[in-house]
Amino acid sequence: MTSIDPTSTAAPALLQRPRRADALRNYEKILAAAREAFAQGGESTALEEIARRAEVGIGTLYRNFPNRQALLEALYLGEVEQVCRGAAELTATDPWGALEEWLVDRVAAYIATKQALAGQLLQYLDADAPLFATSREALWAAGEPLLRAAQEAGAVREDVTIVELLQLVVGIVKIPCSAEAQRERILRLALDGLRYGA
Repeated sequence: MTSIDPTSTAAPALLQRPRRADALRNYEKILAAAREAFAQGGESTALEEIARRAEVGIGTLYRNFPNRQALLEALYLGEVEQVCRGAAELTATDPWGALEEWLVDRVAAYIATKQALAGQLLQYLDADAPLFATSREALWAAGEPLLRAAQEAGAVREDVTIVELLQLVVGIVKIPCSAEAQRERILRLALDGLRYGA
């Protein structure tokens, strides 16, 4: 598993992707088809159906992902990478706005997707498997510069850590709500409390 440098501000590359352009295209097509198929049909979706949607042969799918677990792991890590890239892309001109946007628009959406994928992966892996540990470390490394910038700008209280902040977001996203807007409002209210001194 790829190690994470917590001092790096770049989004970590967690996945080993093919290098040839045509192989990379097939790899990405399979992941996109799998994401869509699992969202529609759930974990029982056949790999043959995913290959059909991706417009590749089943042999091509198996060359990239030898089994269902490998495909689920790649989907999971792909979601983590997307959230990490989102942190690196945000502007530092408004440190509080960048941190809030990442947590509300990127991390909260990722957690909702993650729950479904993690539920399927837990059929193959323990909860403390390296896959999950590496993903957590990647998110901490991606969010830390945003939090630090907001703290240095005096926009966020000094005594909060990125680990605590992500735990807060996870807890709120898991609250049963009648509407997504209600959950987002609760999250923004909680985050607003970070802006006041201890």
